[in-house]
This record gives sequence, structure tokens and C-alpha cells, in this order.
Amino acid sequence: MANHSQLNFQDASSPIMEELMGFHDHALMVALAICSLVLYLLTHTLTEKLSSNTVNAQVIELVWTILPAMVLVMLALPSLRILYMMDEINEPDLTLKAIGHQWYWTYEYTDLKELTFDSYMIPTTDLPLGHFRLLEVDHRVIVPMNSTIRVIVTADDVLHSWAVPSLGVKTDAIPGRLNQTSFLASRPGVFYGQCSEICGANHSFMPIVVESTPLADFENWSSLMPS
Repeated sequence: MANHSQLNFQDASSPIMEELMGFHDHALMVALAICSLVLYLLTHTLTEKLSSNTVNAQVIELVWTILPAMVLVMLALPSLRILYMMDEINEPDLTLKAIGHQWYWTYEYTDLKELTFDSYMIPTTDLPLGHFRLLEVDHRVIVPMNSTIRVIVTADDVLHSWAVPSLGVKTDAIPGRLNQTSFLASRPGVFYGQCSEICGANHSFMPIVVESTPLADFENWSSLMPS
């Protein structure tokens, strides 16, 4: 959940999000080192007032060719590793289908039984005291914790995007096409997201709420939900 004046990421609630936050810190340190080096060289050049007529500087050319290549490798290897991790979906425990509409989401659980429901934002006038404005929905997505959840994402009308930052998930919903992603909620909790693709006048009024519960509670919830 985001907080007022927050500068960093939301708390990671999945292994993928932990990896993304680690890569962000790694890339930030590399960028900081490059900026520090450039700032030092600029300061040194301006204060020392040195000048030289250099015709041939093979060593310098070698350095400014090899050093950027090494930096790119340092960024590319962990980035590719995370990309492959995000694309890999092996034997999911549950498959969920998310369908974007203007301006609500439809969810289908097809593994257990034909469980389908629509999820609308709760208007501010009907919002209970203490709940989050523009983020609460009438029907949450309930998933078991510590289970691999496969999410198939599509849209019924225009482009949408199914995104939950705490879980490290963001997948475009495209009419006529099925995209897929996966996540594993490593702890119980309620995780908020929003449509991340401008989809019309009420784009900001179709939130996403995922609730992670123990397996027994999930089975009890699914048995009580109407088909």
C-alpha cells in the first residue's frame, strides 16, 4: 500500500518484486558511480585549468570503449535473469482470468469450478469509514498464499492493463489477445492496484484488489461463492 510522501517502492509481497527492487538498487548504484566519476572529471578539468594537444591516445580510447561495455554487461545480466523469471510459469497452482471492461474487471476461476464475478469500484459515497478512496472494490480477488497463480489477461473493449505493484505484476489487457503472467504472494494481506493503461473517461475508477489468504480460507471462500 502506498503512503503519503512515499519515495521508495511499496513493500514487496512476492519473490519477483523482491528481485525487481534489488535490481533497481543495483542499477541506481551503477548510475551513482558514473555520475560521481563524471562530476569529478568536470571539477578537475575546471579547477586545474589544464590543456594539452593530444593527437593519439589509444589508452584513453580503449578505456572509454571497454568501461561502458562492462557497465552494460553489469546491467544486462541481472536484468535478463529477472525477465526470464517473470516469463517462466511452471505448473501453476491456480489459473485466474482477468477481463478488462470500461470500467470494471471480470474475473474467472476455471480450475475449481465455474466461478465468475465482476469487480466494481465502491463509490466514495458508499465507502465505509476507514477504507481507501478510489481503491476499494465490491468483490476482491482471493488467492491462496505461497501458491503460484497464473493470470490470463485480456480485454473486452479497449486497451487496459492489470497491475499490482506490491506483487510485481503489470500485464497489458488487449482485445482479442490473451497475455499471461504469474505471481506468488509470499505473505497474507490485501494488495491494491489500478488499471495502468489510459482507457477512457473513468480510467482511474477501475481499481484492482488482491487478497492473499491461507489455503484453508481460500477453499472456504470458493465453496461459498455462487457459480
